[in-house]
Amino acid sequence: MNMNDANLQITDAVSVPRSELQYRATRSGGPGGQHVSTSSTRVELTWDIGKTQSLTDEQRARVMLKLANRIDADGHLHLDASASRSQAQNKELATQRMVELVAKALHIPKPRKKTKTPRAVKEARLQEKKRRSNVKKTRGKISDDD
Repeated sequence: MNMNDANLQITDAVSVPRSELQYRATRSGGPGGQHVSTSSTRVELTWDIGKTQSLTDEQRARVMLKLANRIDADGHLHLDASASRSQAQNKELATQRMVELVAKALHIPKPRKKTKTPRAVKEARLQEKKRRSNVKKTRGKISDDD
């Protein structure tokens, strides 16, 4: 993924202009004493899904539904990355994660085709029932007819 491209390719049909993405650098959390961990390497990515022209209304509704836990009341998708000590790497990581999440949300799974149970399977089930029935019949009391 090239950071210099004007558009960010999500799927074959969907691409997002990088100008719609907003980045903010903040301080990373974690252990540290006085004057430690003061560099702003954590990157927060925000994308306004409600106003983007990149998605159709159907796609927008799908993304809003699938990523509801990451979208605020204003329709902004929020992601953050703080795995690296480099702000540039965290920016790339947040962008890559956004692409993966949106692509996964836009994916429409193929509907499952119902299949008929094979005759051999039905017959095997009936045979097993008959065998169990015979086993249980032979468990009765022994008669004194002999």
